[in-house]
Amino acid sequence: MSISFARRAAAALSLVVLIAPAAHAGDVTFQIRNNHPNAMRVELYSQDRDYVWPGDGKDFYLDDGETKQLPISCNDGEKICYGAWVDGDESTYWGVGPNNQESCEDCCYTCSGGQTEEIDLEE
Repeated sequence: MSISFARRAAAALSLVVLIAPAAHAGDVTFQIRNNHPNAMRVELYSQDRDYVWPGDGKDFYLDDGETKQLPISCNDGEKICYGAWVDGDESTYWGVGPNNQESCEDCCYTCSGGQTEEIDLEE
């Protein structure tokens, strides 16, 4: 193999690596199960920046007994907390509650890829 061919091949490979889309190492999937007899709403809140999933005034909806996978793209190392509440009753909540207003224990996760264990929201 000639040196100029090897250089062209190396340059082409470098260009492909630069153009290829980068994976978001911080992508994570929250697994949430609604063990409450009523439907609930869920949002995921960054504790490191002003960001909410799914955003745009929307939330995730879980019927009673339903388990959902909630995949999000986030910054690697970012702290994400869930807030859930009974549909139509924001005074019955889990985690940080609606609008990220409450303190909680064990409702936050570090965004580092993979998925959470199943989060069971019960009465």
